Amino acid sequence: MKLLRIHTSDGLRDAVLNDDGRVQPLAGPAEPFGAGRERTPDGAALDLDAVRIAPPLDPGKIVCVGLNYADHAAEGGQQAPAEPILFMKAPDTVVGAYDDVVIPRGGEKTDWEVELGVVIGRTAAYLDDEAAALDHVAGYVLVNDVSERHFQLELGGQWDKGKNAATFCPLGPWVLTADEVPDPQAIKLGLDVNGDVLQDSSTAEMIFGVGHLVHYISQFMTLYPGDVISTGTPAGVGAGQKPPRYLRPGDVLRVWADGLGEQRNKVVAAG
Repeated sequence: MKLLRIHTSDGLRDAVLNDDGRVQPLAGPAEPFGAGRERTPDGAALDLDAVRIAPPLDPGKIVCVGLNYADHAAEGGQQAPAEPILFMKAPDTVVGAYDDVVIPRGGEKTDWEVELGVVIGRTAAYLDDEAAALDHVAGYVLVNDVSERHFQLELGGQWDKGKNAATFCPLGPWVLTADEVPDPQAIKLGLDVNGDVLQDSSTAEMIFGVGHLVHYISQFMTLYPGDVISTGTPAGVGAGQKPPRYLRPGDVLRVWADGLGEQRNKVVAAG
């Protein structure tokens, strides 16, 4: 099932994407992810291009994994890590799949990172093994871990300052439920800027797979329904281009993954 959230005149509404590609609103206002209440269709199905798509959920936290593809580590001149590198993105970085991405004031090297997002479905703490970890996954979502490299790498301190500007986490357009993903390590994903293909890879290339990451992270923090783990990006980021290439106002990002739809975000400058 493909779970969406849409803007309506009555506020945010949860919806599903039908097999015919039309959006079916559900009864009642939008609910926290994993609320568990049985939802019924409400009204006629709508054409996808006739609705404004919102982020499909409001994560309590977004746990990101750095350098989780060997080719991405190599393009930055770094060794593949022995254990997952973790950092956080704040929930208020989240925007919809078709919303603008804003270059922050002082930003000089705003970059892109297509990633597979893992949506947690049940409270997870100190999980026993990878099988138990996968049993706590509700679904998968497309993520762009937008990053300001000048802030992240050149101003000292932790990566977080380059990861948390407003709009730096386009999410969606939908959550694909886990029952429709037989193998999360076999998802093709990619990204282009103004039609130039810059990332084209597969989650098969991840160093640490989904089950390992959920299990590993649960040893250090409790994961709750609706939390998102963003599992890292393959090679092809702007910093890895020769010469480096970064986002500029007017650029258009297209981010995609098999089964997870695509994002289209215009890049604008902060006011």
